[in-house]
Amino acid sequence: QVQLVESGGGLVQAGGSLRLSCAVSGRTSSGYARAWFRQAPGKEREFVAGISWSAGLSYYADSVKGRFTISRDNAKNTVYLQMNSLKPEDTAVYYCGVAAGYAYSVPRDTPRYGYWGQGTQVTVSS
Repeated sequence: QVQLVESGGGLVQAGGSLRLSCAVSGRTSSGYARAWFRQAPGKEREFVAGISWSAGLSYYADSVKGRFTISRDNAKNTVYLQMNSLKPEDTAVYYCGVAAGYAYSVPRDTPRYGYWGQGTQVTVSS
């Protein structure tokens, strides 16, 4: 069984920074992609950033490119999302997801992710 535990959310003013963490436990391997998604009230869950565990390649949504950075710690099986220059429109619940069978790429659609964390709230005030 794979479990994901997110942390690091909170309330921040526009222009500020937050760092999210997602600790993954259970039977995962380098063939699993890790990604961050977010869901704002009344909207669908959307892809934010992802990293292929084998190659370490990272991918970003256009809306966060240049402001957010996804990284990993292989030894801790943890993925991070550093969020800088935050905007009010970044306000959402952020979820970490794991997709099996993606060693060198990262899917952007939610059905491909079999495992999800409980989510962490990020609120950016103007």
